[in-house]
Amino acid sequence: MDNVNVAVVGAGYWGKNLVRVFGELGALAAVCDADAELAQRLASEHSAVGRSFEEVLADPDVAAVAIAAPATLHASLAMAALEAGKHVFVEKPLALRVADAIPVVELAEAQGLTLMVGHLLQYHPGFLAVRDRVATGAIGELQYLYSNRLNLGKIRREEDILWSFAPHDLSMILSIAGTAPDSVTCLGANFLSQDIADVTTTHLSFPGGIKAHVFVSWLHPFKEQRLVVVGSEGMITFDDGLPLQEKVQLHGHRVDWVDGIPVPTKGVGEPLELPAAEPLRLELQHFLDCVATGMAPLTDGREGLAVLSVLERATSSMLEGSVQR
Repeated sequence: MDNVNVAVVGAGYWGKNLVRVFGELGALAAVCDADAELAQRLASEHSAVGRSFEEVLADPDVAAVAIAAPATLHASLAMAALEAGKHVFVEKPLALRVADAIPVVELAEAQGLTLMVGHLLQYHPGFLAVRDRVATGAIGELQYLYSNRLNLGKIRREEDILWSFAPHDLSMILSIAGTAPDSVTCLGANFLSQDIADVTTTHLSFPGGIKAHVFVSWLHPFKEQRLVVVGSEGMITFDDGLPLQEKVQLHGHRVDWVDGIPVPTKGVGEPLELPAAEPLRLELQHFLDCVATGMAPLTDGREGLAVLSVLERATSSMLEGSVQR
């Protein structure tokens, strides 16, 4: 398959970015949105057309669908597209319940179709540098990870902060840890709406003793997007708020035991050189490559399920005040 024609479903806050990048990649065939005028206007900027979802599904020339609709619709739209024989890219989360996501994943596998979940940071050059350094033992044995994703907004009504912000961080942490957590504990607080958490802290314990926590909030005075990974021989940080060549730094910090006393030794942070590549472009090009070649996406349906499972366990923990094992 030399040319993959993609229809973007949802032309709102994030969907317009998918429209732009698929257009730049020469793959945009159509744009679908409940606002048909908006869909047509965006599509025309990239030599595509505005169409209904039903028209796209019926068109054999459209090979793939990229879904950026409200999260409540992700599973049903993905199922419909797969049933029509289309490859599917769906923004996170894959669904709002594991039970709704499993049939989507199983159908894609049964049909031999590409299903990819939009965990964007897995394609960020900064995260790729962190993941590779950890995998090659640059910081020794993995011990602890934490991630902060904080901002004032964008506040949502259809999903809480955990489901809106944390999927990015959980996807990164699960990728580095290489396994599912054996326990999940989450605390949250609701301030703006009675049933929607605005702030959550999620604690993860992994087999082998690795620990992690994720702090997310849309009621924070400044923006922070930071991942810290601690190992036995050093630490590495990914701060997406810094300029490109400062985003990832390898720190030689370590703690040695001297006569039974822990003595910290601070090393100088070493910035890692990163390529100047747009993460979204890398992500969507990966999707097109997977459709064209049949290879499995880095963030395939099973990876999406793994993240969804942790989100579901965290939600149960928050509501029940329990540890989810």
